[in-house]
Amino acid sequence: MKQYVTAAALFMGGAIIGASGAMAEPEAYTLDSSHSQVIFSYNHFGFSTTYGMFSGFEGEIMFDEEDPANSSVDVSMPLMSMFTGWEKREEHFMSEDFFDASEGDMITFTSTNIEVTGEDTANITGDLTMNGVTQSVTLETTLNKQVDAHPMENKPWLGFDAATTLLRSDFNVGNFAPMVSDEVEVMISLEAGKAE
Repeated sequence: MKQYVTAAALFMGGAIIGASGAMAEPEAYTLDSSHSQVIFSYNHFGFSTTYGMFSGFEGEIMFDEEDPANSSVDVSMPLMSMFTGWEKREEHFMSEDFFDASEGDMITFTSTNIEVTGEDTANITGDLTMNGVTQSVTLETTLNKQVDAHPMENKPWLGFDAATTLLRSDFNVGNFAPMVSDEVEVMISLEAGKAE
């Protein structure tokens, strides 16, 4: 898999000029697990594109509106939250052929650099750890929306989309490649609200 979500963008919104005129530090936003997910897809023997998803995100975005490159993200999600729509496929993915997963195994992403590429876009590079392997990956990220007050939560809120391509073999889950594609396309969409 050639560069992964999780997690997602995190570069606009959060810093405020204080009364003294000094810039504030980046502000913390907590991921909204109910509206955050990773969708992945891969080619199956050339016949079809197969899809799956992960959910159950937890994590924090440190968000700096005035200096987006000063932002950061640290997220995790349970490996066994994977859903493909077919239970036997999920069982196979968790078997020794792939992840050899145990309850409590997590996928984590911690940003190491943010390169602002446009008014609402950035490349977020970070360390993705999955299946006991850590690789540097880059997420092409877009800030979808930023508001001072979410219409239901009544507090500052952010929404992002991100995408990347991973190589399964980079994380020691490359079995059956290339018939089942080594490349996995990853799409991430998430929301985060300002921490209390």
